[in-house]
Amino acid sequence: MKWRIAPKKSDNLIKQLLINRGLITQEEKHQFFHPKISDFEKDLKIPGTEKAQKRILQAIKNGEPIIVYGDYDVDGICGSAILYKGLTSMGAKVLPYIPHREREGYGLSKVGLDFAKNQGASLVVTVDNGIVALEQAEYAREIGLDLIITDHHLPLDKKPVAYEIVHSTKMCGAAVAWCLIEGIVKRELREELLQFVSLATVCDLMPLVGLGRSFVFEGFKILNRTTNLGLLSLINESSLMLGEISSYEVGHILGPRLNAMGRLEHAIDSLRLLCTKDPQKAKKLAKLLSETNTTRQQLTTDAIEQAKLLIDRSKKIHILTSHKWSPGIIGLIAGRITDEYLRPSIAISLGETVSKGSARSVDGVNIVELIRKHADLLVDVGGHPKAAGFSIATKNITLFKKRLEEIVIALPDEVERVLQIEAEVDGKQLTKGLVDQLNKFEPFGLGNPRPIFATRKMQVSDIRTVGEGKHLKFKVDGFDAIAFGMGDLQSMLQNGQQIDLAYIPELNDFNGDEKLQLKVKDVKIN
Repeated sequence: MKWRIAPKKSDNLIKQLLINRGLITQEEKHQFFHPKISDFEKDLKIPGTEKAQKRILQAIKNGEPIIVYGDYDVDGICGSAILYKGLTSMGAKVLPYIPHREREGYGLSKVGLDFAKNQGASLVVTVDNGIVALEQAEYAREIGLDLIITDHHLPLDKKPVAYEIVHSTKMCGAAVAWCLIEGIVKRELREELLQFVSLATVCDLMPLVGLGRSFVFEGFKILNRTTNLGLLSLINESSLMLGEISSYEVGHILGPRLNAMGRLEHAIDSLRLLCTKDPQKAKKLAKLLSETNTTRQQLTTDAIEQAKLLIDRSKKIHILTSHKWSPGIIGLIAGRITDEYLRPSIAISLGETVSKGSARSVDGVNIVELIRKHADLLVDVGGHPKAAGFSIATKNITLFKKRLEEIVIALPDEVERVLQIEAEVDGKQLTKGLVDQLNKFEPFGLGNPRPIFATRKMQVSDIRTVGEGKHLKFKVDGFDAIAFGMGDLQSMLQNGQQIDLAYIPELNDFNGDEKLQLKVKDVKIN
């Protein structure tokens, strides 16, 4: 990989990391290491909140059923749990509604709004969706539903006509939902619900600086001593320990399990898990989520292998289709192909008349704008510069593929992988104390990545593979090093050889013996 090393601004490693994150003043540094939600009062007061609260309180007083209309990802599920728990605590009659990914797709639908009307509801509150639902909002008005939209996605030039809109792009959808009710629920519940905001913030890849960092920092305190039966069951089923849950465990272990139901089955079961008061039901649902995630992992692995066989390396964009791929995993397929081949990728799950597509992109290619240029072939499209989703008439796919492949994309034939390195360090700086200091930068995530360092001319010894040859272990200047997925490097390394190493320093606890270990990200042989 190409190493991109941050410009050196300080000999002090911690100061250098703070500078890399744009944290210069004492106030900025204090806010980073001691984040508090109360420091962001202005951002929490979202326009429209007061009017929306009054309508909700009126519905509770009149005994009107309230539909909480969520989404099938972690953000939508957690936001729906926040509103369900918050509103029911005030005596509201709440019925949650999560659309089915394959049958309805994302966001508000006429099917869902008809369901609300048939249930006798007169108020629908969306979570993590609705800001671009112009036609659906008009339909809600036509059938006599008051619509409160809470969302964080980018709006169109025109906004839906709704009873009220509570919208902010400064936080995830669950956080917007929390802001809606935090002023009308009891303080204890308001704090308890922050654990759901922290889950959603990490899983929705919101920046973990500023407001997002404060939500996660405070929410993780609640999560790590949670009494929520569903979360306790899921944590236990995932072999995690309370008190040891960080952004990694949320993003890579708990989040995928909560997401799995919406990918393959129906996300309402993930919401039921977060809301149940029955310990046996919680245990059963946690097992279901974990088993579904295992199935999702296998389906994804198989599909990625199938996708690789379809790739034409001469193309600047990879558009891959299959009848076998579930619409719930096509985003994962596109993401992996883009990561591996450094090309924008589109994975399409073929249907008889309508097919679902998901796209991921690279720097320099705005994939949603690229796809929107061919709106005449599409049923719908939405997304961001790096990721997009769409529906397309199956008969149009060949033409769609031809058009996109013919567009000249300004990408070189060979795209280098770039590794962002925070600083070059001397081996003498690598201590357990440094790792303790780095841990204070938690929670890590977008905008605050786990620091990667580089050290030049380190001497290699004790080279061996582990994990059936998949991984490489060795020593460098006396430090233990582990290189996951780099077992094939064994033949290129020799004892006594000098290498440049990019790595993350961490503490490895083996049988009570805590030692400094370097988790290798890249090796350059001198």
